[in-house]
Amino acid sequence: MPIKLENVAIAVRDLDAAVAFFTDLGLTVLGRDTVSGEWADTAVGLDGNHVKLAMLGTPDGHGRLELFEYIHPDAIETEPTLPHEIGMHRVAFSVDDIDEALAIAARHGCQPLRGVATYEDAYKLTYVRGPSGILVMLAQDLRKS
Repeated sequence: MPIKLENVAIAVRDLDAAVAFFTDLGLTVLGRDTVSGEWADTAVGLDGNHVKLAMLGTPDGHGRLELFEYIHPDAIETEPTLPHEIGMHRVAFSVDDIDEALAIAARHGCQPLRGVATYEDAYKLTYVRGPSGILVMLAQDLRKS
């Protein structure tokens, strides 16, 4: 059976802030919508499911990120995940210039968890805590420089 990854969806506290963060990093908004109705209740498994969402795409056209903010039911605030916890781990992006990406992240109040690491002279990478506590990995391929 052929299979294709369509997108990664993440619930956020503030949709506009999350969209601003990811578009500043270079993703583009493919569309925005408000979703509700019986079909959404059935698909998601929540009665009265009602969200605002934005679908973002990577410049290469292969990756998509769906961000959504709950209108109903009320969103449940949770602690941000840690890198070693079971469950959704992180969203990772390749960037041409990690310093530029980190400057953009900093404008949104997002800093590396510990610093920037170099892996075998091949990659510079770091994790930042993005909007709504999302772990975002940024990696620059040093072999392309």
